[in-house]
Amino acid sequence: VQLQASGGGLVQPGGSLRLSCAASGSISSINNMGWYRQAPGKQRDLVAVFTSGGSANYADSVKGRFTISRDNAKNMWYLQMNSLKPEDTAVYYCRAGVFDGRRWSDYWGQGTQVTVSS
Repeated sequence: VQLQASGGGLVQPGGSLRLSCAASGSISSINNMGWYRQAPGKQRDLVAVFTSGGSANYADSVKGRFTISRDNAKNMWYLQMNSLKPEDTAVYYCRAGVFDGRRWSDYWGQGTQVTVSS
């Protein structure tokens, strides 16, 4: 199983970006799809995640600006980021729990850089 994150880049403050994560491989079921970020010198933190019940949780710092969505048929999920701020600059990672028919395992994507700067 592999997770591939994409969509990062350089954007001015107030701008928008849309990140995508595609899961591929032996996937029977997938849950807890989410996004995390890690700024230089800081720990990796939750940005947004779908709970096992299907609801979306967000970090307080991104509520009202970021929206997580998903396409279950394609095993893809997205992070729409609006009103970006310099403090949103980080490497963004996607993560999910995947059942391959035998067991559940936790997977991370490789990360995509988001830089918010004028």
